[in-house]
Parts: sequence; structure tokens; C-alpha cells
Amino acid sequence: MAIETVKGFAVVTGASTGIGYELAKCAAEEGYDLIIAADEPRINEVAETLRKSGISVEAIEADLSTEDGVDRLLEAIEASGRSVDLLMANAGRGLGKGFLDQDFTAARKVVDTNIVGTIYLVQQVGNLMRSRREGRILLTGSIAGFMPGSYQAVYNGTKAFINSFSFALREELKDSGITVSCLMPGATETEFFKRADLMDTSIGQSEKDDPAEVARIGFDAMMDGEGDVVSGWKNKLQAAVANVTPASVLAHQHAKMAEPGSGEK
Repeated sequence: MAIETVKGFAVVTGASTGIGYELAKCAAEEGYDLIIAADEPRINEVAETLRKSGISVEAIEADLSTEDGVDRLLEAIEASGRSVDLLMANAGRGLGKGFLDQDFTAARKVVDTNIVGTIYLVQQVGNLMRSRREGRILLTGSIAGFMPGSYQAVYNGTKAFINSFSFALREELKDSGITVSCLMPGATETEFFKRADLMDTSIGQSEKDDPAEVARIGFDAMMDGEGDVVSGWKNKLQAAVANVTPASVLAHQHAKMAEPGSGEK
């Protein structure tokens, strides 16, 4: 009598569009059952699409910038009765314009989504992984974390945190059976720039990377246990240059890309 192979179980946040959606597709293609989460109803349509791969998919619509929202996701994980093999913490939010001109509630939500909700989820799921000494975590950082983000100051600051946090956590868990990887994409063709009100900027109007390609690079790096991966040779070059360029120069360069109206100059 043949025994059916038990599929793995993956959790992906920010999975309604862009890189998160493509990460979920990568997991589905590899046969992983899924819980996917996002803060918009579209996540339910994505679940329907992914189920066509023959896997189990549960969609959670929740605001992952809040503890209550993350708790809803954690409750769904517990109710599944499954152990999380892959956690892809991808949920993120951006915000353009000068910091003093931003609505503080919107700026705070960037911090709460990109940092607070992310590390809360990672700590809770990470402890479950540690208890069985097995699991893979992928955090979506950004090459934006290597440079002061003039006109995206809060966003770039949150990505600098995630980049740093991922390396620190990886070191702490090096003998635990858990791997921690950080995907550091550059500008990618997603709804990020529209949602962040950056469409009138040079970076908003520039040619961007394919989210499917970026996600596959990150997924493969996670599965290989790599610590970090910068997607695309142009982004690798930009990251390398950023490491040896004075912060004041980087801030000035970033302003040229992200200043409101720069796309019209």
C-alpha cells in the first residue's frame, strides 16, 4: 500500500500582490500547503488561484501592523495542527515625500508593519521552529536598507533594521537547526510605488525588476540556507557601492530618485 508523502507547510505574509504573491507561488509549485496573509480582501482571490496547484491554501485577511492582526495569523497556524516549515515574512509598506510632510499615522504604520509586526511574528513562529530544531525563515529586506532614504526616510530606516536583524538572528540560531535568510531586492515592478505615492518620482517611473524572478531568487536562497541574497546584478553593484560611499553622498543621490516631481525633471 502506497503511503502518501506529507507535504510541507509554509506561511507567507504580504502575499496578495508582488513579491509575496510570487513567493507563495514558489512554495505552491514545490508542493507546500500554505497559509497566506495580507491586509486586503484580494488575499482570498489569491488563495483560490493557488489552490489550482492542488495544495491546501488558507487565506487570512489581517492587519499585520498590529499585534491583534498577527495573533489572528498565529491562531490560524495553531488551528491547522501543522508545523511551519517555511516562514516568509514579506509584509511591508512604503511611504514617499519628505518626513515632515508625511502624516504621522501613515509613517507609524510603516514602522509597525515593516518592523514591529514582522519581528513579533518571527519570534512566535521561530520559537515553534526551535522547539523541534527545524525550519527556514526568509525576511524581505531591501537594498534600500544600505542607504539613507531621502524622501523615503522612514521606509529605508525600517529596511536597514530588517537587514541588520536578519544577520543577528541568523547568528543566534546558527546551531538551532533553523536557517534565516534575507532577500534584498531593488526596485521591483509591484504596487509598492503607487501605494507609497511615489509615481511622480524618478524611481517610481524607472524600469524595475520582475517580481517573479526576485521571488524565485529569494526562495531558492532560503531553501539553500543562504544568509542573504541581493537580486539582480545592478542591485548587487549598487549595494557594493553603497558600502563604500559616505552616507551624505548616498542621501543626496537618493533624493534625486525619490524627491516628489523628480520623475518630471
